[in-house]
This record gives sequence, structure tokens and C-alpha cells, in this order.
Amino acid sequence: MQKKDRAIAFAQVLENLYPDAICSLEYKDPFQLLCAVQLSAQCTDARVNMVTPDLFAAYPDALSMSKAELGDVERLIKSCGFYHNKAKNLIQCANQIVNEYNNTVPDSMEELLKLAGVGRKTANLILGDVYKKGGMVIDTHAKRILYRMGLTTKQDPTQVEMETSPLIPIHMQSDFCHRIVLFGRDICTARKAYCDRCPAEEFCPKRNPKK
Repeated sequence: MQKKDRAIAFAQVLENLYPDAICSLEYKDPFQLLCAVQLSAQCTDARVNMVTPDLFAAYPDALSMSKAELGDVERLIKSCGFYHNKAKNLIQCANQIVNEYNNTVPDSMEELLKLAGVGRKTANLILGDVYKKGGMVIDTHAKRILYRMGLTTKQDPTQVEMETSPLIPIHMQSDFCHRIVLFGRDICTARKAYCDRCPAEEFCPKRNPKK
């Protein structure tokens, strides 16, 4: 099976398994999603969702966040880990959005990467979920599973993104990435791949090298 054919087949399996998969982070607008994704670095989405209600009650938009005191933001997000750098980036990012982007979250990779605390993973999620422009969000689940499925030979997230992005049509990329997270939690986990109950087993090169 050609790599692109395998990628499309895998995407269809994931769609059947998780037809309603969406981003598990809770937010009301693009700026709140941008904040939540930054907080999710080295932290679970469940923990972020416990923190953001109070954070967004105090600072619901970029303008209010841009005026926040560092210590106040740190106190609100402390349980997310790396809270000093995250708080500093949230405030700086908000200032950039207010002062450089007319209070609007940018809609291009180039401009998103100029924001404090924003890397390619965050930018791709914003591009896909907010602006419907596609984007391969390469987290630990995606990196592991795309490698196991023979869709990448790389380990660096940016290289994995570049190698796999041409394999998944742009309009499918956002949903595909949300679904692969659920698949990585349920079936193809970091600790063990439950191949005996995997609906993608038949074309997985880990189980069927000739495929």
C-alpha cells in the first residue's frame, strides 16, 4: 500500500471511530483558544480546562490580558506547570495582538509564529480549528502513531509535520489530528499498542510489514 493510500485509509478509520472529535480544550473565541493551547504545553487538557474558567473570568480577551499583572496570572495558572514563562508569554502575546494585529489573532503561520509562546503546534491548531486552513498538529500522540503507521520516518515534530502534511488533504487535517489524540489514548497508547482491537491493524506496517 502506498503511503498516501495508507494515510487516507487511516484517516477514514479514525473518522469512523471518532466522528464527532473536536478540540478537548474549552474556549469561547480564538484568543482564548490561543491561551489554552499555550497552557497545555507539558500539561493535560483536563488540567487546563480546570484552570481557564478563572483565568478567562479575570482576563476574557486580549485587551484585559495585556494589562494583567504577571503575579496575578501566575497565581491563576500555577497548577499548569512552567507557570512563570507561560504567564509572561500570555501577557506579551496579548500585547502583540492588541498593538500589532488590531486585536485579532493572526491567520497565517508566519504571523502566528511571531507571537510570544507560539510554536508550530499551536499555530497549526489555530489555523485548523479557527480559520479552517488545515494544519498538522504534531503532539506526542501524533508523532508516535504516525511513525508506527509508517507515515513518517522522522522524530522531530517539525519534520514529522512536513513529511505527513502532504498525505492528508487540508480539509481533513484538523479533525484527523483531534482523532489521532483519542486513538492514542484509547488504542495505540504510549505504553502499549492494543493491536488486537485496532481497526487499522490490517494496513499497519507494525503488524503487517508487507503492507
